[in-house]
Amino acid sequence: MMYRYKTRGTCSVYIDLDIEDGVIKDVIFHGGCDGNLKGISKLVKGMNAKEAEEKLDGIDCNGKGTSCPDQLANAIRLVTAQIQAEQEAAKAEGGCTGCCSSCGSSCGAQEA
Repeated sequence: MMYRYKTRGTCSVYIDLDIEDGVIKDVIFHGGCDGNLKGISKLVKGMNAKEAEEKLDGIDCNGKGTSCPDQLANAIRLVTAQIQAEQEAAKAEGGCTGCCSSCGSSCGAQEA
């Protein structure tokens, strides 16, 4: 599922981000330095989300206190937290048996 993050303090305006099972599946920056941001997107695609967040967090652009990579780290952090909250809510509502990828739990059974 694609999530949209509104950036702050950068030339890019939004970041669309898809994370599945802790892995970045897709990143699309809207606005900003097109070539550089396409490069960053390709570099992090398939990467562990936590590892990418740690590597990109705190990168500064021209003394702005943030950058597009730093904003991507923020997006990863928020999207990961949101996914976890959604999984916990689904589990709490009884919509999840604990044997599926939607809640992150495992009971040893294979999903159909």
